[in-house]
Amino acid sequence: MPQIRDNLSKNEITEIITNKIGLSTSYNKKIINDLIDVLIISLNNSKNLKISNFGSFYLKKKSKRIGRNPKNKQVHEISERNVITFYCSEEFNKKINNG
Repeated sequence: MPQIRDNLSKNEITEIITNKIGLSTSYNKKIINDLIDVLIISLNNSKNLKISNFGSFYLKKKSKRIGRNPKNKQVHEISERNVITFYCSEEFNKKINNG
């Protein structure tokens, strides 16, 4: 099993699943990509997504605002955009904190 870092790539997640379950790497890549596609489609359609015993994803719209470059103090406009927030479920949180 590969060493788990702070950030995992899709390929590393695929490798972990392949080693744990034994399915082919190409099949696992398809599963991961399909899962991400479902998350994106669900958030675009309903603005939130709840997965039982895991957590909830919410799509929020941020308004445009004025920002400042900290290095040169240059002012510029930050455009409006959508951001995703995640809140884990109580059960998932307990699993993380209790081992």
